[in-house]
Amino acid sequence: MELLELTLPTAAENVALDEALLDAAEEGRRGRELLRIWELQSAAVIVGRSSRVHEEVDVTECRRRRIDLVRRASGGAAIVAGPGCLMVSLVLDYRTRSELRLVDHAHRYVLDRLAAALGQHVPGVTHSGISDLAVDGRKFSGNSLRAKRDWFLYHGTLLYDFELPQIEELLKTAPRQPAYRQGRSHADFVANLPLARAAIVQAAAGAFGATETAKDWPRDEVARLVRDRYGRDEWTLQR
Repeated sequence: MELLELTLPTAAENVALDEALLDAAEEGRRGRELLRIWELQSAAVIVGRSSRVHEEVDVTECRRRRIDLVRRASGGAAIVAGPGCLMVSLVLDYRTRSELRLVDHAHRYVLDRLAAALGQHVPGVTHSGISDLAVDGRKFSGNSLRAKRDWFLYHGTLLYDFELPQIEELLKTAPRQPAYRQGRSHADFVANLPLARAAIVQAAAGAFGATETAKDWPRDEVARLVRDRYGRDEWTLQR
């Protein structure tokens, strides 16, 4: 598997790059599975493909703070990302792992490996709910996927040194909650994983055998996706 450690300047470009990498694999322009690791340098809110923005996000507060708001192509609810929130994106081949076409198997495949790798450093890391990682019952990672015919994108967050109050300030109460949340507020439910960034990167790369550095990425496709979709309010605010 290839490893791409690359963060582009804006939230829209980074969301676009995840989709561009998936499209390149699906269209045969890339043949290797890939792990991408990135981290926004300023706060942004990223909503799910089917999110109703005004039900999940305090849009007025985002605008007041000039915080970017973008919509990704995968499912799930809104997140806040930024410094201290490592983003992990996997582009995986269904043809070599047909069992992962079942969504619950895909979640287990990725999250069980991450939990085992991170658990070597922080005891008690668990795959919790449908698509979370937690430690001591508090969530530090949320994940979602986007499937195509032969390839799929699995991506999510790993909080390690994030300004957690931003979540309470920018997001409303989650519309769908896992049972283990037990009705807790964002402040009581979400936590940082007590592990240094470098150790998290090493654990994630080791979990998936990402040992080769990726040498290129689809620049033109990223620019097109930002222009036509991710940089447009018509896409972001459609719901």
